[in-house]
Amino acid sequence: MKTRYTVPFFLLLSLILLTLEAKTVDPYKVLGVEKNASQREIQKAFHKLSLQYHPDKNKNKGAQEKFAEINNAYEILSDEEKRKNYDLYGDEKGNPGFNAGYPGDQGGYTYFTNGGQGQNSYTFRPGDWQDMGEQGNSRSFSFSFGGPSSQSSFGFGLNDIFSNFFGGDLGGGQFGGFGGSTRSQSRSQTGSRSTPKSIKAINSQAFNNEIADQGMTWLLLSYTSSLKGSQFYESIIQEVADSLKGALKVGSINCETEMSFCKELGTQPRRVPRVFVYSNKASDKGSLVEYNGDLVAKTLKSFCQDHLPRFSKRIDLKHLQSYSGEEEKLPRVVLLSTKKDTPVIWRALSGLFHKRFIFNDVEVRDVTDPMTKKLGVDALPAIVGWLSNGEKHVLKSGISVKDLKSAVHDLSTLLEGFEKKNKKAAASKDRKAQADSGGKHVSLLTGSNFDALCGGKTPVCIIGGFRSLKVKEKLEDILSMVSQKSLSRRRNAASVSGHSISYTLLDVAKQPSFLNAFDKSGYKSSDKLLLAYKPRTQKFAAFKGEMTAEEVEKFISSVVNGDVQFTKTRQKPVLK
Repeated sequence: MKTRYTVPFFLLLSLILLTLEAKTVDPYKVLGVEKNASQREIQKAFHKLSLQYHPDKNKNKGAQEKFAEINNAYEILSDEEKRKNYDLYGDEKGNPGFNAGYPGDQGGYTYFTNGGQGQNSYTFRPGDWQDMGEQGNSRSFSFSFGGPSSQSSFGFGLNDIFSNFFGGDLGGGQFGGFGGSTRSQSRSQTGSRSTPKSIKAINSQAFNNEIADQGMTWLLLSYTSSLKGSQFYESIIQEVADSLKGALKVGSINCETEMSFCKELGTQPRRVPRVFVYSNKASDKGSLVEYNGDLVAKTLKSFCQDHLPRFSKRIDLKHLQSYSGEEEKLPRVVLLSTKKDTPVIWRALSGLFHKRFIFNDVEVRDVTDPMTKKLGVDALPAIVGWLSNGEKHVLKSGISVKDLKSAVHDLSTLLEGFEKKNKKAAASKDRKAQADSGGKHVSLLTGSNFDALCGGKTPVCIIGGFRSLKVKEKLEDILSMVSQKSLSRRRNAASVSGHSISYTLLDVAKQPSFLNAFDKSGYKSSDKLLLAYKPRTQKFAAFKGEMTAEEVEKFISSVVNGDVQFTKTRQKPVLK
């Protein structure tokens, strides 16, 4: 009877001793770092040890257990909250009196291969390596590895980011460097692990207002709270988003609370979360593209970069000469740089300002090129712009950037200023044309002259809408005639003077969304219309009489004298 219990007793005792040993392992000792070690030092130690004991590379006895121990230690020390709890209580969960153990429901670790729809997740326990399932004969695993001192915790560094700006390298050169210490940067990067909820939640309204056809590339995670590994996905996604901040935004869609929206998009997760990029790569209409590669930050970043907008057309340097003096519908901007491919910044800007500018970029060896000198560029990289009237301007030369986010912001401000200059030039051209024609010419309202003719500085804008050339000519004659008259104005009338009114024509067939701001139906049943619009108050009045010079003059005189009732617009009218 005594012999019967000897083996079970020793087995039980051995298990207890092994458990106690595992639970009293100091994560700092496991990684070989001091208790005041920075996140960068912890990442470097983890990277070195995980490569040394990775079961695919190390077949020695005990390597699998050591590998699990290393991952457990990093799981605690890479999370600020768990690390704090361990330092205070010896337990990452914050339970006084209980030492740290292996995470997971059964003391295991979940890793992922071949990210995307249909991928498998595996739970690894010491001793179970040989029993793992495979998919597509693949046994590759994606872990969070740190790198050299210049790299982030996922294997790509600041130099990698910087080299995609305008051509250059971190740590000198004419493009400057990144501010802040390596330690502070690593802390901000790894901080996303412990705060995955900082990723913006996306619903159908946010998607339609902020993502769809807005020109910005988005990295989106589709998940449900019941799926394992969501936090790991979020940390990878946030890391990639941080490295491309300014050119890429990140969001998550909870398919439990947004079930119908996920079904509409076709993004429902299955056994694991799914990763998508909202791409504006080439077409005017953006689209969702699923990422099906391994869940490694460096490869996911490359995928995102590939799906940044490509609305900038690469041209030859000799083509630039033909732009001067050539009138175009939109202003044109050209980036001159030493890059062989269109830089990330310029691709991002081409998406944000798509349909507002014509974008080009050109590779230039150096500023000694005769064409570069002719353009007035004395340092690279440089941006040269042409107004829609063909007038050339050097917007900026010798561009220096601090980081991607600030560069996109600063250059966006530069382009917005040039856009305003173009609108003023277009308005001046229209006024000159009107004066040259003896006042008969009435400007056609467009996106470039809208602010000048019907912007906030104009008290009242009279808009004559037409759907055919015949109606256009009739409206132009009527408005030209009325605009030259001194409209009668009652004394003390609380309104505007006749010379404060601007007169314009609008091709309503091409601008249906503009008219929707005034009328729900967009005046679709009318072949001609006349609107009096007050930009400052966002109010309008529609002319309902017979479209003759006499009746239109009476209507506008009533507007001047304040006898016409104005209605609030449905929304701010915008010309495309």
